[in-house]
Parts: sequence; C-alpha cells; structure tokens
Amino acid sequence: MLMKAQPDEMQSYLADASNMAGGHVARVVWPESAAEAAALLHDATQTRTPVTVAGAGTGIVGGRVPFGGVVLSTQRLNHIGEIVREDGGGRATAEAGVVLADFQREVRSKGLLYPPDPTESSCFLGGTVATNASGARTFKYGPTRRYVRRLKVALATGDLLDIRRGEIFADAGGRVRVTLGGGRSIDARLPSYTMPATRKHAAGYYVAPGMDLIDLFVGSEGTLGVITETEVSLLAQPEGVLSGVVFFREEDGLLAFVREARARSLRTRAAAVDSSALTSGASARGLGASRGELDARALEYFDEESLKFLRERYPLVPLGAAGAVFFEQETTGLNEESLTGEWLGLVERHGALADESWFGTNEHDRAEMRAFRHALPVMVNEWLAQRGQRKVSTDMAVPDEAFPTMLDFYRETLRASRLAYVIFGHVGDNHVHVNLLPRDDVEQLAAREIYMRFIRRAVSFGGTVSAEHGVGKIKREYLRELYGERHLREMAELKRAFDPACVLGRGNIFAEEFLNT
Repeated sequence: MLMKAQPDEMQSYLADASNMAGGHVARVVWPESAAEAAALLHDATQTRTPVTVAGAGTGIVGGRVPFGGVVLSTQRLNHIGEIVREDGGGRATAEAGVVLADFQREVRSKGLLYPPDPTESSCFLGGTVATNASGARTFKYGPTRRYVRRLKVALATGDLLDIRRGEIFADAGGRVRVTLGGGRSIDARLPSYTMPATRKHAAGYYVAPGMDLIDLFVGSEGTLGVITETEVSLLAQPEGVLSGVVFFREEDGLLAFVREARARSLRTRAAAVDSSALTSGASARGLGASRGELDARALEYFDEESLKFLRERYPLVPLGAAGAVFFEQETTGLNEESLTGEWLGLVERHGALADESWFGTNEHDRAEMRAFRHALPVMVNEWLAQRGQRKVSTDMAVPDEAFPTMLDFYRETLRASRLAYVIFGHVGDNHVHVNLLPRDDVEQLAAREIYMRFIRRAVSFGGTVSAEHGVGKIKREYLRELYGERHLREMAELKRAFDPACVLGRGNIFAEEFLNT
C-alpha cells in the first residue's frame, strides 16, 4: 500500500471542485485491494484517526476536502472486471477507482449502456455510488441507485461486507441487522423521517420501509463505509438518438412544451410497464421504443440569462429567445422518422422558434449539442474567476405541482436583487440550478442570504435541499433545514452503528456537535 506524507505530494488531495479552502492532512494512502482498505480503517478506528475518502475530486460540496487525519484514495482500485450480456441487457463489475468515462467506453464496446451520466465523466465509479450520482439521462433512467446490484464495502471496524441486492432488508420497525465474523453483528435503526417526494434526492441517508441494505450505502457519501467494488446492471445500447436544442420566444410556451413532453414520456413508460406484465420476457423499455412513442430521456432547461452567456461562444443562438430546452429521444431505424415528426409537432404546437432550433441524429451533432449543454457552467466559472468570486449554486428540487411556483419565486427574487444569475438544468425532474453570480464581496453575502431563502421555500413545498450534488461539508447546515435536529441525531446514531469511533468522512453530512455526543 503506497503512502505519502510530503506536503507537495499531498497537495492535490486537499481540495476538490468545490474550491473549499483550508484542507490539511497528515498523510495520503493508496490501498490496492479491499483488504488493504479494511486494514487501514481498522487501524484508524483503533487510534481514532479521521479518514477522508478521496475519489477523483469532481464533487462540489467539499466531501473529499480533509481537515486532519488520513486521506484514503481509491485511485489504485481501478480494475474493470467481467462485462456480461444477459436478458436484453447485462451486468458489469468494477472497482471503485475506475474512471466513469473508461467504464462507459468498455460497456459501450459490448453494445451495452450504463445510464448514469453525471456532467463530470472523469469521476470515479465508486464516487458515483457514494453520492448516488445522476445527470441528464436521469429523467428517463433514474439515478445510480437503480443500477447497483452488489457492493463490496470496507467498514471502519476492519470488516469487509460483500452484499447483494435482495439479501438484507430493514424490518417493519426500521431495524437492520448485519452479521459479521466471529459471532458479531451490527444492529442499527433507520432514522424516522420521510424523504421528500421529489424525482431526485441526494441529501442524507436513504430511508424507506423494508429497504434493502444496499440502498443505505448508496448515497452515504463515505460516512458509513468505503465502497471498494460494485456490480451494476446494464441496458441494451439504443440504436440511435434524436437530439434537439429548441429555442422559444416566450417562457410560457417553453414551460408548456416541457409539461407535454414530460407527461407524454411518463405515459409511454407506464404503458410499457403494463404491456410488459402481459408479455412474457419483454422489456418495458423495449416495448415503448418499438412502438415509436415519444419518450424523452433528457429534458434540460436554459433561461434567457443563460442564453446571453452562451451567445458569446455560440453566435447562432437566436436573438430574442426567452429560453431553450435540450432534449434527447432514443430511436430505432423503424421509428426515427415518426418520432422526429412527433417532436416537430410538439415544437410547432408550443410556438417555438422552429426554424432557428437545432436537431440532429448522428453522433457528431449529438456531441455538439451536449457540448453546448455543458459549456454554460464552464463559462460561468470563467466569469467569476475574472472577478475573484465564487458562484452560489442551488441544487434544490421540488414535487411536480410546486415547480412553476418555485421557478416564479426564483425569478422574482433574483430580479429584485439585481444580482447577475443564470438558471439551467434538469427541468424534466423539476430540478434546476440557479447560479447566483456575485461581482464583489458585498454581493457574495447577499447571494448567500438569497440562497437560504430558496432553501426554506423549497423545503416548505416538500422539496429537497440537494437533488444530486450531495451534502458534503458545504451543505450540512441546509440538511438541518430539511430534517431538523432530532432527525440529524438519529442519522448520527445510525452512523455510529457502522462507524463506532466516527472516523469516516468526518465533517461530511454532520457537524461535530452530532458526532461528539
């Protein structure tokens, strides 16, 4: 097991994409097996040495920024195991330090698809499981949790768990028992809160009646154990994909377009599930696709301020556009023409700037449109760097019925504040990112005050404070707004069941006050 303690050799492990300052650590270690990771954690528990798990550093909530102790890097746990085709899809095994883009490339070479697609494909696979990562395709396929079949987890006690979905469940009272070696066991009780009824949620521990133990580790942000290996489900690679960036002159038309596209997509999936129940061995997704019915796999939003930013790099963005929607639809050779007609009909029905919108079906066009989608955060960061400021970015999602009111609240508050801003993101899941762009320190303070107003309004609507980025260190006070102190103490008690000395992920999810009692 490689270990380094020289400051210059550890520098890159003191930060992540959050730009959180002040990280420091005694040493960084790189285990090359699950057993080595477990041994390190056992020793850390004996000496009460904090351990921060480090993936690729793409997270934006400070999760891998250490404040003392040891950093455990999963970088050398980078082996891709078998990739197997089965039942119209497949499965694959890989270690935690495998780069997601490399994993998806290997899977794609076998004619298969691993749906989770976070923006930063340079992230590690283990990190995506630890944060329940999602992306644009989540609208159709859901987050990472849906695809995890098996996990190998190193516990702070030095034990190694190898758990498969369907083996261990919580009982009716919310209690979970995990049998360890030597006649020992972990007995834990789930927190008593109910999670927000949103399409996406990545804030705190997953809790549901009779839940599978695997779901407790997915999204736990390295606070319950270190994920060293995972087995995931794969789908058949679609034959083709129709992509579009549709511009609108009026916001009302854009939102009506989104409402209809979402409603029709959900109906298509529901009908496919009903049909698959009657058709032995048929895949629900396959049935929907074969019928050639509208079913967006991505619905992404850009407001007028976003388009102003993007126009500097993409001059073909039409002047006067009030917003845009990026969509993707999977196709086959048999239904591509009919589905293109369905989407064009939707475009015309809602008053889009059809002649100035962009459509494509080949790989080059699709890559160009995805580059357009991903360009905005980069341009925003460049704008802020020129002013020596950090963006204040929301990650809230709300239930379907609350989204129009929440979007109005965002816009009204921002216009009254006179702060620069952009709003973009996963509108199909009622989850948009509001990036507040302060020009100086005074505006930075104002932006953070507005952010808390947004948090409280989202919670009042039954929403979540973090839909995909997790909590880390930066958002842990917002978790208090969502669940309250009593439920945070229940979460901390659950953590202590798996990590008695509370050495793992110190500072992530919980403030020190919850771990020291």
